[in-house]
Amino acid sequence: MKNDEKNIALLIDADNAPASKIDVILAEVARHGAANVRRAYGNWKSSHLQQWEATLHTYAIRPVQQFAYTSGKNASDMAMVIDAMDLLYAGSVDAFALVSSDADFTPLIMRILTDGLKVYGFGEQKTPAPFVNACSQFTYVERLGESAEEVPGTAMKPAEAQNLRGDTRLVRMLRGAVDAASGEDGWANLGAVGNQIGNQASFDPRNHGYGKLSELVEATGLFDVQRQNQRVLVRDIRRT
Repeated sequence: MKNDEKNIALLIDADNAPASKIDVILAEVARHGAANVRRAYGNWKSSHLQQWEATLHTYAIRPVQQFAYTSGKNASDMAMVIDAMDLLYAGSVDAFALVSSDADFTPLIMRILTDGLKVYGFGEQKTPAPFVNACSQFTYVERLGESAEEVPGTAMKPAEAQNLRGDTRLVRMLRGAVDAASGEDGWANLGAVGNQIGNQASFDPRNHGYGKLSELVEATGLFDVQRQNQRVLVRDIRRT
């Protein structure tokens, strides 16, 4: 392992995460560092979690057993939060990857962020906005490992320009990042734009159906795009 590689704690809320996506989630986490801590929380005596059984062994994920001591209370969530805080205080990890579609973990994310650690979130399309927006980066698991053409229906297809331009938050974020990263001529290096976005909001172009930021920017029709060898430059068309 490289000396500068991040140690990441992968914590999975098995009650609110699909076992079928763990391979692509791990591949995504590997882009940010090494998932040296891998834990999945749930009542493993429940038939609801049988799909996870083979997955745990295959990917060396440690199951953390939590019984439902009281009806209506989620002991698994509490155990996951306690473990996350223990890891945070121990200073043994550089970032967290949380897999859940439950907004109850939002305060935990905000607490981790105050210590300067990144939080990479993974959840289904049903994940509430507070959880999505709190993460350093959040990715819908439906977007991982499959292209729009491979998935039946329309939910996974890239958003059209009209829909992208109608997303006020997205447009404001893209324009603000381009403006912040641009020179006097209005042109900005796309890499700098991506860094600016990453510092201010939870964002993944795949959530909009595009594999790369450059593809999403072009699809909006709001920016001029120039490719110069390995560099991509963008400029707000209003400055043309």
